[in-house]
Amino acid sequence: MTSLIQDVVNALAVGSTYALLALGLAVVFNILRMINFAHGELLTVGGFAMFFLADRDVPLPFMIAAAIAVPAVVAIGMERIAFRPVRGSSLTTTLLTSFALSIVVQNLLLIWFGPRPKAVPFPSWINENVSIGGVDIQVLQIIATSSTAVALVLLVLFLRKTSLGISMRAAADDFAVTRLMGVRANRVISAAFAISGALAGLAAVLWVARRGTVDPNMGLTPIVYAFIAAVIGGLGSLTGAVVGGFVLGAIRVTLESTLSSDALRYLDAFTLCLVVVVLLLRPRGLFGVELERA
Repeated sequence: MTSLIQDVVNALAVGSTYALLALGLAVVFNILRMINFAHGELLTVGGFAMFFLADRDVPLPFMIAAAIAVPAVVAIGMERIAFRPVRGSSLTTTLLTSFALSIVVQNLLLIWFGPRPKAVPFPSWINENVSIGGVDIQVLQIIATSSTAVALVLLVLFLRKTSLGISMRAAADDFAVTRLMGVRANRVISAAFAISGALAGLAAVLWVARRGTVDPNMGLTPIVYAFIAAVIGGLGSLTGAVVGGFVLGAIRVTLESTLSSDALRYLDAFTLCLVVVVLLLRPRGLFGVELERA
């Protein structure tokens, strides 16, 4: 029983990052019906924002705030510079645009910071364990799960209680009709990108805290798994994106605890095979394709 609880705790911690990134993808997809594969670079930008401030001995709270705020601003810039000119184009055009933007951002980071991983120091207590009922829980795991929960609650409150959030929900339901009702499209879309960037920034804090370094290609693996999580949950569902992230985390933790040391090198392959099984049983994802209103 203790081992099972330990696996659940580990799955929640791992799935938190995937859930945040998948939710950021879903927020943009709900309104524009596009997948932003440059979303992973927002995570990288957040990591480098932390490194830039850590290198200048800025206190950790300011580093975390910058890691969330900078990707949000960069996401708004991405929408204004790259995606707004191709708005209304085909899915292929927007996908190619997102891929091109991803490559541009990666190369800019390579020019500015170089290809080598940069260390981002965190307090030693973040890796300490807390024993609860025989279950060892790392402080970082508690922070990851709780911060994800808080972010989700704040997002739900924003979507339900603010005029901009209500406009975003209406746009997700029927963007064309929403514009006819006087809602400013640019404002709603910019807000969606800002939220997705902030979620990516929070994911960056958790990801960098776990790995301890940041490099220009850091966002590639997380964004692939975030996309898989969004597909598992069902594209167009905010709830599904979150659940998909935690399901993916559970799959990876379960495989890590059951596979032999020789088989662990194929962890990604086994993970994708199980994802295929899930999609064979639920082709539209766990929550279908209907848009989530909250």
